[in-house]
Amino acid sequence: MKLKNVVLVSGIISSSLLLSACGGEEKSSGIDPKVMADSLHSVMEADRTVYTKLIINRLAKDEKVIKASEHWKDDKALVLPAQMFRYGAERVAEKGAPFSYSLLSLWPVNKQNKPKTDAEVSGLNYIAENPGKNFYSEEELGGIKYFTAVYPDIAVAPACTSCHNKHKDSPRTDFKMGEVMGGVVIRIPL
Repeated sequence: MKLKNVVLVSGIISSSLLLSACGGEEKSSGIDPKVMADSLHSVMEADRTVYTKLIINRLAKDEKVIKASEHWKDDKALVLPAQMFRYGAERVAEKGAPFSYSLLSLWPVNKQNKPKTDAEVSGLNYIAENPGKNFYSEEELGGIKYFTAVYPDIAVAPACTSCHNKHKDSPRTDFKMGEVMGGVVIRIPL
């Protein structure tokens, strides 16, 4: 798709979201949760890929200007892509957004990133077994019904696979480029 078309589609989606959110002329019962989750994921996936390829892979792996480390403060290093993603999710939650997101894996380096609900387990298994497919479901947590979507998190740069494959806490050491390493879970209350 040409950049001009992407900008046009982005503008249409943004305008529709603004009209709906601001009580504009467009009358509907709201945005379909799947459309909203897919839209949110598109932004998250783009930002994550750009950070990983243009910052982490280029500066830490290719040019070796600075390293990336999970102990980035102590090591005076770059924040790892998974940490950047989590910090973003925490900031969005602090701002009171009506949705949540996280990065989880069946093979987490950090145990806090393992699946906790049935939907997360089912979703992560589904995307691992069905490359290129997303998983959608509904679940109830704490008395609230959620639309839950799980999207594949793919190894997009050599820095992804080498970091995970070499990490002392990694339960898996054979990741390859383009492979599903985990999943992005987005929850929208219904």
